Amino acid sequence: MMNVSQTLETEEDLLSCLRLQLHHPQQSTKGQFSLLPVGRRATHSADDALRLGRDAQVCSYVLLDPRVSRKQLALQAYRRPESPDLLFCIQNLSQKGRMSVNGRVLGYLERLDLPDKALVRFGEYELLVRREPGEARASFEVEFEVLAVPPSRETTSGVPSMTPVSETSHPTALTSAGPLEVDESLICYS
Repeated sequence: MMNVSQTLETEEDLLSCLRLQLHHPQQSTKGQFSLLPVGRRATHSADDALRLGRDAQVCSYVLLDPRVSRKQLALQAYRRPESPDLLFCIQNLSQKGRMSVNGRVLGYLERLDLPDKALVRFGEYELLVRREPGEARASFEVEFEVLAVPPSRETTSGVPSMTPVSETSHPTALTSAGPLEVDESLICYS
């Protein structure tokens, strides 16, 4: 005879979750995050790319900002053979705007596999993407959070600090395509 406690589910299966933490320097005055489900988890189909941009007709989640591309980026779930883990890649869908992932610039339609934690920059936005492992199923969860401090100022312990991330992680190609400045007043002896 089977015990009742053996037949009842004691814990729900946990789906993989993408935690998307956003920051914009003028977020308190613009309201660009008002259409996002901030603070609550939403379920998203794993076979449908999660699109972020300003066009509500084609994007899963919308940013109310005219400087954001109609289709800014896509996050696509996938699995490797013989692996139960749900993984994600990111693709730049913006023809005009540049995007970087952990300092690596992605051009239009370029995609990149995401690590468990990635800093994505486009325009003045910073997006920290964290993958929380769970059951690889036909769907995953998405949770948005708006950060008061840019995620690039986060330390390795996860506690925000006022020390920015090193210059090597901030792509100069996003702000300038020209050469770096050189101090010509320095004298070099050979």
